[in-house]
Amino acid sequence: MGSTTDDRGLELLHPLLQHHIVNSLGWPALRPLQAEAIEPVLSGADCLLIAPTAGGKTEAACFPLLSRMGQENWRGISVLYLCPLKALLNNLEPRISMYASWFGRGVSTRHGDTTARARREQVAERPSILLTTPESIEAMLVSTTVDPTRMFGDLRAVVIDEVHSFAGDDRGWHMLALLERLSAIAGRPLQRIGLSATVGNPEQLLMWLQGSARGRPRAVVAPPTESAAAPDLALDFVGSTGNAASVISRIHLGEKRLVFADSRRSVESLATRLRDLEVETFVSHSSLSLDERRRAEAAFAEARDCVIVSTSTLELGIDVGDLDRVIQLGAPATVASILQRLGRTGRRPSSTRNMTFLATTDDELLRATALLLLLEEGFVEPVAAPPSPRHIAAQQLLALALQKGRIHLSEETAWLTRLGLASEQDMSRIGEWLVSTGHLDIDQGLAFVGPTAEQHFGRRSFLELLAVFSAPPEVTVLHGTREIGSIDPTFLVTKVAGPRVIALGGRSWLVTHIDWRRRRAIVEPSEQRGTSRWSGDARAYTFELSDAMRRVLLGATPKSPYLSNRALDRLAALRQEQAHTVSATSRVVVSEGGRVRWWTYAGARANAVLVAALKEVSALVGESGYDNLSISIAPGATSADLSSALNVSRERTLDVLLPEVSPDALGRLKFKELLPPDLAAATLAERAADRNSAEKLLAGSR
Repeated sequence: MGSTTDDRGLELLHPLLQHHIVNSLGWPALRPLQAEAIEPVLSGADCLLIAPTAGGKTEAACFPLLSRMGQENWRGISVLYLCPLKALLNNLEPRISMYASWFGRGVSTRHGDTTARARREQVAERPSILLTTPESIEAMLVSTTVDPTRMFGDLRAVVIDEVHSFAGDDRGWHMLALLERLSAIAGRPLQRIGLSATVGNPEQLLMWLQGSARGRPRAVVAPPTESAAAPDLALDFVGSTGNAASVISRIHLGEKRLVFADSRRSVESLATRLRDLEVETFVSHSSLSLDERRRAEAAFAEARDCVIVSTSTLELGIDVGDLDRVIQLGAPATVASILQRLGRTGRRPSSTRNMTFLATTDDELLRATALLLLLEEGFVEPVAAPPSPRHIAAQQLLALALQKGRIHLSEETAWLTRLGLASEQDMSRIGEWLVSTGHLDIDQGLAFVGPTAEQHFGRRSFLELLAVFSAPPEVTVLHGTREIGSIDPTFLVTKVAGPRVIALGGRSWLVTHIDWRRRRAIVEPSEQRGTSRWSGDARAYTFELSDAMRRVLLGATPKSPYLSNRALDRLAALRQEQAHTVSATSRVVVSEGGRVRWWTYAGARANAVLVAALKEVSALVGESGYDNLSISIAPGATSADLSSALNVSRERTLDVLLPEVSPDALGRLKFKELLPPDLAAATLAERAADRNSAEKLLAGSR
C-alpha cells in the first residue's frame, strides 16, 4: 500500500467491498488516488486517473466499478479492461479476479494467445469483466462465431490502462472507433476510465478519450504523488556498450537492476557482454518468443543479484518483482519515458526512486542531459494522437462491412467523421475509392466486402485487417524445437567472414540452417559473440528536446542529478566542439569542408516544414536533407541567402505546406491501399510536420 493513505471515500463503496479491503487485504485506508476516484467513478463520469507506476490505479478504477456492479446488479460482460500488452493483461488477471470473486463475479482474459476452448467458454459463460486488447475486440466483432449483441449488449464501462500508450499512435484511434461501435451495440454511452502516469495535457487527453461523447461529465483525478522525496538521478559517460557492461557488473552488487535500452539491438549487445562478465542476466523485448520472455521475467522476479535488460516493453506496469535500481543505457526520447521508468523503483518503504544514465555516445550524453534539464524544469510532453488517421477510417469501413454484412456507407462515414478520423470530404473520397478498387461492392445501395478485400485480407480470417499496426516480416529462430525469437531477415543475408553468429535472448547462436520458404533459422549455442539487427525508423525529437540540447550546449546544466566527472568533462568538450553551431540569440548557419548546414535545433518534424517552406521559395535545400538538429543548405549559399528566403517564407502560411514523403515511408503505412494515393501521402506528410514549432523558429530567425 505504501506509507500514504486516505480514509476518505471508503464508506461510499459497497459494504462487501469495504469488508474485504479492510479484512482480506488488510488495508486500513485507501491511497489518495483511490479515495479521490470513488465519487466521480461511482457517478458514472468519464475519468482520467493519474498516478506513478504502482500508484494503485487499477484498484482506483475497479473498486468503484465493482461497487456499481453489485449495487446495480450488472449482468453479462459489463466491464472491459483494455491493455496495450498481452503480458500486462496476464499480469493483472489474478489480482482483478480476486477482487471480482468477492462478489461472485468472473474475470477472463482474451488476446492472441487465448486458446480456442477458452474463447468458446467466454462466449457460452460470459465473465463480468473481460481483460483484452483492441485487436481482440475487433476480432470478436467480425467473428462468425460470436454474436456481438449478446457478447457486448450489457456493457457499461471500459477501463483503458496505460491510456497514453494507446493515444500516442494509431491504436488509439482504432480503440476510439471500437468504443463507438460497442456503445451502439450496448445502446448506451460507455463510461470511459483512462489510467496513466504523468502526462503533460490531462484535460485534452480525457476529452480525446471521450470520443464523440464529449458532452458527458468528466473528471481528471491526479492527487499529489505520495512521496515528496526527489529521485536519485545520475549521469555517467562510458563511451561504449562494452564499458557500460563493465560498469553495470561493478555497481549495485547484490541488487536487482532493470536496465533499459531503446533498441532490441542494444539490448542484445549489452546482455551478451554482461553474460561474458558472468553477471546473471535476463532479456525481454518484442522479438523474443512469449515463452522466452515469460521465463526471463519470472526468473528475474525470483532472483536477487541480477540484471534484466529490456526495451520499453517493461516500461509499463508489468510486475517483475521488487526492483532496487533502474539503469538507462543511452537515453530515451521523452521525459515521460523517464518518469515511467523511474516509477519502477522506490516502491518499498524507505526506498527512493532512482535512475542511472550510462551514455555511450556524444548524442546520448547530450540528449540525456537535455531530458534531465526538462525534467527539472517540470516539463512533460503532451500526449497527442497522430493527426489525420484516414487509413483507420478506411479500415473501419471494411471492418464494419465484415461485422454487419452490408452497410449504408453514408451512415457509417457520418459517425467516423464526427469521431475525427477524417473530414467529410475525405470520407466521401475514401468510400468512393474503396468501391472503385473493389474493396467494397455495392448492391441496392448497400456496401459489402468486395473481391479485392477478399484477396488482400481474406487469408487467415481477415487477421491482417484486425490490427492497425504491422510487424515487419521476421525469421523465426529455433534451437531444436525451442523457439528463441525472431530476427530481421536482411541480417541473415548480409555477407559475413566466417560462421554466421547471432545474438538473441542475451546468448550467442551459430546459424546452421535457414529455411527461407518457412522463414525459419536453425541455431546452436556458440562461444563466439554474436550480433543482431532489426529494422526500425529513426526517432524524431520534439522541439522542446532539441531546443534543450541547444541550451545544454550553451551552458545550461541540470542542478539535481549527479553528473560524473567523465560526463562533465565530455560535456565540456562537446560544448567547445559544437560552439560554432549554437547562439543564444539566433540559429546558426555553418560552412565546413564545402558542406553548409543550418543548425535549427528544432526537431525533425519542425525541420520538415522548414525544408518544405524553403523549397517553395528557393533552391537552398541541400542534398542531404535534414535531421533533428539541422538542415542541409546548398553549397555556396550564405546566411544572407537563407535570411532572404526565410523573409519570403514568413509572408506565406505554413498551414498548407506538406513535407515530402519518400516511397519507403509510404510503403510502411498500413492500409495505404485503402486510400487514394494523394490522401495516403498527405496522411504521412501531415504526421511528419510540426508547423507550430516551425512558425516559432521562423519568427525568431531574423
